[in-house]
Amino acid sequence: MAVARVSEIVASSPKGWTEAAQEGFMRASKTLRGITGLEVVKQTAHIDKGKIVEYRVTMRVIFVLEE
Repeated sequence: MAVARVSEIVASSPKGWTEAAQEGFMRASKTLRGITGLEVVKQTAHIDKGKIVEYRVTMRVIFVLEE
């Protein structure tokens, strides 16, 4: 029987939401073992002087707990 946990993280990128999600996943995989999936729950952007300067994603990372 497996038990999973969900951690919510926020990641950002100056290039786009896809890159922000990839950055968040890569960083989470350095600390969390057994990642089985993720869910992007929110996308936002930081605006400066009328231009998007940073894309942000809030995501839930699902990982199986070790025994």
